[in-house]
Amino acid sequence: MPKITVMMDGNVHSEVTLTKERTTIGRRPYNDVVIENLTVSGEHAVLVMVGDQVTVEDLHSTNGTYIDGKAVKKQVLHHGDVMDMGKYKVKFEAPPQADEFERTMMYKPRVTAQTPAAAVASAALSVPELKGAIKVLSGAAAGREMALTKVVTTVGKPGVSVAAITQRRHNFFVHHVEGQDRMTLNGDTVGAEPVVLKHGDRIKLAGTEMQFLQS
Repeated sequence: MPKITVMMDGNVHSEVTLTKERTTIGRRPYNDVVIENLTVSGEHAVLVMVGDQVTVEDLHSTNGTYIDGKAVKKQVLHHGDVMDMGKYKVKFEAPPQADEFERTMMYKPRVTAQTPAAAVASAALSVPELKGAIKVLSGAAAGREMALTKVVTTVGKPGVSVAAITQRRHNFFVHHVEGQDRMTLNGDTVGAEPVVLKHGDRIKLAGTEMQFLQS
């Protein structure tokens, strides 16, 4: 379960495991996490948990909520993020579970009318010449890397959005396989036609943001 650690000047004030959909932080005693300091507003911020994703939302606090020195109104939290609320620092921790990551982001391709037969047939083959990986940037698995060692690697969430990353000669290609929620590459929608991937490209698929890495 994700948790937060409230600190001031390096000293731990409190640790709270996030089990509710909404966890409020503020100076008033009715908050879930109470910080009795005038630099913290009565109702300072709220942490909203939906599935594995936790979002911080500033509740129009006087001194604001900051991450990496930048004021945030509403932002998805990643493991290790530290929020500044007044004189206090609130560290967010949500280590990804390996089994959950593998189950969600990588699975054996299923033959459908939209799945190229040649791609499915070659899915188990390895191509050692190319070295590529997908790094997860958001969600509970943020920070994890998945090596692309097969001719075809299928990623995504069945029923939501599924994409295939294919190795061809000296390049990696990505294309949409199934699902209503279309994948985007650097902000542009990707269809069934394969698109060449370049080092550093950002992919958003099934609500998860990833980055393509190639060496």
